[in-house]
Amino acid sequence: MTQKIQEPLFGVAVIAGVGLIGGSLALGLRQRGLASRVIGYDASPQALEEALALGVIDEVRATPGEWLRSADLVVLAAPVKALLPLARELAPWLSPQATVTDVGSVKMSIAAEMERLGVRQFVPGHPMAGSERGGVQNASAALLENAVWVLAPTETTPLTALSRVRTLVERLGAAPVVMPPEAHDQLVATISHLPYLASLALTHMVARDERLSLLAAGGFRDLTRVASGDPRMSRDMVVENREALREATRRFIRQLEHLADTLDHPDDLLAAATEGKRTRDSLPVVKRSLLPPKFDLVVATPDRPNQLGIITNALGQAGVNIKDIEVLSVREQGGALRLGLETLDDVTRAGELLRELGYETRGRG
Repeated sequence: MTQKIQEPLFGVAVIAGVGLIGGSLALGLRQRGLASRVIGYDASPQALEEALALGVIDEVRATPGEWLRSADLVVLAAPVKALLPLARELAPWLSPQATVTDVGSVKMSIAAEMERLGVRQFVPGHPMAGSERGGVQNASAALLENAVWVLAPTETTPLTALSRVRTLVERLGAAPVVMPPEAHDQLVATISHLPYLASLALTHMVARDERLSLLAAGGFRDLTRVASGDPRMSRDMVVENREALREATRRFIRQLEHLADTLDHPDDLLAAATEGKRTRDSLPVVKRSLLPPKFDLVVATPDRPNQLGIITNALGQAGVNIKDIEVLSVREQGGALRLGLETLDDVTRAGELLRELGYETRGRG
């Protein structure tokens, strides 16, 4: 995709932590011309060397110092456990005028720490984006496009700083959503951290009964996918948000108990199942629940090579822009793709084209 070059928002931008998210943000800054110079800061010499070799950043730094005072933008992009130590390390060197933000998945702790450190131009942030493949080698500016990016200002966050970061997020192609830090942590506990605990619980049940593993495929693998994440990073993430997660877990247990009670009342269970299906079907393809909905086209695919390539090439040649792709299932007989398209007209055109090619399709707005 060709990016439109715009006037830089910032002179010197420092990305503190050049992993997947930090590297993707750095690429977005460079490709969209949002900073005159992008400096990578990281404790890992290997990560810095790789980021420089890949063209992710313009310059590398491994220790804090006077050079930080020239930074107009500083992004704290370390894992959640390392975020507070990183903030303490850099804070003494930051210019009072520097705009500072972070990408951590928990907001209350970093907001309180930055206030304690006297960093006034700080805007807590959390891009709801990621990949199962970590590291700067997998960074991509496209990772942030269309992602919900939560901005969680406190009562002391300057409106000018919030405006600058919001503009940055928009020009990176993401969708900013503003809410208080405590609201963010409560919501993320439910939509992100609780599913991780639930996945662990289900996988532990399988691990303790070998018979279950014989049947654990398809839907079970999809449901427990998040248990495949880095155990240490996942642990740090949920522990940091433990109070909100405890409350979310209590609500989840109550929901499970209620559903268990409906097993003796089939009509109630049907009503619950209908509500569940309606809610799940209304979620956007990309599973970022705060994004505006896309228009879906579901395509049944046979178990033959290059089906994804045939479908995407055909639609690309017809000028149909695919915003998102989700693999719904993979079986011996084939599977299905859910394509997120921009308009209902795209759904109609794509459906007609793919049916001419022999595919079975079903559209949903």
